[in-house]
Amino acid sequence: MSSLIDLKSFGRDLNVAVFGATGGIGKALTLSLSTNPNTQSIFAISRSKNEYASPKITSLQVDIDNEHDIVRVAKAVMSTVSELHIVLIATGILHVGDNIKPEKSWRALERVSMEAVFRVNAIGPALVAKHFLPLLAQNRKSVFAALSARVGSIEDNRLGGWYAYRSSKAALNMLIRTLSIELARLNPSALCVGLHPGTVNTSLSKPYQGSVSKGRLFSVERSANHLLNVLNSLQPEQSGQVFAWDGKPIPF
Repeated sequence: MSSLIDLKSFGRDLNVAVFGATGGIGKALTLSLSTNPNTQSIFAISRSKNEYASPKITSLQVDIDNEHDIVRVAKAVMSTVSELHIVLIATGILHVGDNIKPEKSWRALERVSMEAVFRVNAIGPALVAKHFLPLLAQNRKSVFAALSARVGSIEDNRLGGWYAYRSSKAALNMLIRTLSIELARLNPSALCVGLHPGTVNTSLSKPYQGSVSKGRLFSVERSANHLLNVLNSLQPEQSGQVFAWDGKPIPF
């Protein structure tokens, strides 16, 4: 897979951290970044280590449900580089077998499954932000971005259902907005944004792909390059928003 962009708005010698790097979109983002001439180091962070052909990529293990683990990984990253320019969170959960799945009715709401979805989709990214936002470069463009979803938009919700997933992504969106306000005071050149990748051909979307119109189901490679194009186009004054794969803002 070749990169479609040069990330020129960030400058050169970029250090990048990708959380969820063994998932569909996370892996595609990692590989696309590894072929980009402007990237210097890529930290591929996930629950399990992986082997990569590119010498730019360092594989690190983390459980984002464990703050001590996140601190350990942050220290490992900063023992190698002095600053980060892009931090991407590509983790997320929608369904896990028959134990966790989107609720069609309030009758299906269960505390245990809701807690699991919120831990992965909102609490985990919040803890990563706590320890990785301070690592973003000062005095040049840098970005902290987390994969959100259009269904997390309260304004855009016209179908109902999917209670835990919608609510966890809405919570993530609020975290992004709130984090961006503090970040603007501490690091005015940095952005904190959410990204909606579209409907992507991954295990997360597979049970629901039948309703996707022709041409709207993206490969992971196409989605990754769309998202990197969006990041390349953003300016600091756009921090705190959620953007779709085509660069259009999504209402909260």
